Amino acid sequence: MISVKETLLAEKIQCRGVTHLTIFEKIRAEIMADPMNRAYTEQGIPPLFKATKDARIVVVGQAPGRKAQETRLVWNDPSGDRLRDWLGITRKQFYESKYIAHIPMDFYYPGKGKSGDNPPRKGFAEKWHPRLLAEMPKVETMLFVGGYAQKYYLGERRKETLTETVRSFREYLPEYLPLVHPSPRNIGWFKRNPWFEQELIPMLREFTSRVVTS
Repeated sequence: MISVKETLLAEKIQCRGVTHLTIFEKIRAEIMADPMNRAYTEQGIPPLFKATKDARIVVVGQAPGRKAQETRLVWNDPSGDRLRDWLGITRKQFYESKYIAHIPMDFYYPGKGKSGDNPPRKGFAEKWHPRLLAEMPKVETMLFVGGYAQKYYLGERRKETLTETVRSFREYLPEYLPLVHPSPRNIGWFKRNPWFEQELIPMLREFTSRVVTS
């Protein structure tokens, strides 16, 4: 079993070159000490997120999948591969750029449900997202990947369906950008909604390229 100390060291190595990590390390320790997360901490499982003072894009997903938690790396699965393709960046850029932050609605794998993974735990994002975002003053755009993030951040600004919300993406720019989840389970959705790759993805790639290479 990998110890908490070892996973924290790995995280620091992964984020090499990123400055001002002290406050985020403090918040990480608080998350691990929270009774809500005790079962994970006792197993040596750290909270999976990445935050930097220079972040300009924040990716808000659902929660780490089983493989992501096992490998201690967010979006380390086929969904992540598709997301990186949408962004038009390499795996290295996705994980190491100081301009991209990752804060899921829950930083731990919530377990398997009847149909797919369980939803993020209630109250988790409410408790920790404000703390992290307060330390990222340069954020320009938050990407809401899937319905849970959109419900939490957009609230009454959402449309009646996720498809309508994503299709109305221009209404939320530049502060927010809603996205459908890149899961392989949504292949049918992509085929029924060609406008997503024709209209939204080119705009997203242009913005991401400008941010990551600036």
